[in-house]
Amino acid sequence: MPNRIAVDIIATKILEIRGKKVMLDRDLAKLYGVETKYLIRQVKRNAERFPDDFMYQLNPQEVINLRCQNVTSSWGGRRYLPYVFTEQGVAMLSSVLNSKRAIRVNILIMRAFVKLRKFLFTHKELVHKLEDLERKIEIHDMDIRDIFEAIRQLMGIPAAHRKITGFANK
Repeated sequence: MPNRIAVDIIATKILEIRGKKVMLDRDLAKLYGVETKYLIRQVKRNAERFPDDFMYQLNPQEVINLRCQNVTSSWGGRRYLPYVFTEQGVAMLSSVLNSKRAIRVNILIMRAFVKLRKFLFTHKELVHKLEDLERKIEIHDMDIRDIFEAIRQLMGIPAAHRKITGFANK
């Protein structure tokens, strides 16, 4: 699979939970080619490498929300709530899952996070440009209304007649 396609696929696995971009432990385990329980075991053995801003466990409501967002309701018969990893947590995973595949996958995941950040930045720029355009249109609308009102006054159309014929300000 070409890197670009892999990055695009990985980018679809990045979720926003608690205002942070994260990846689920099961998705990461699948990418790394290990069982989820092995991934979590390695993380717990190296707990000092994974502070709360690198990894955290979802609460029951967050799991319900995830199930509602996804078509599938199967979470593999888990006995514990899933863990999620932030970009920094994913970067740290490559050090505890020390394999060639972990390194390659980690590089692709980092690229996916960067691609998502660029997209969000572009999106924010676009939102700002649209807001600026809306402001300009509102100013132009007021200017055009003033011009029409001046034309009406020059034509001598009485205010009462303007309302009936649709020439009134809206």
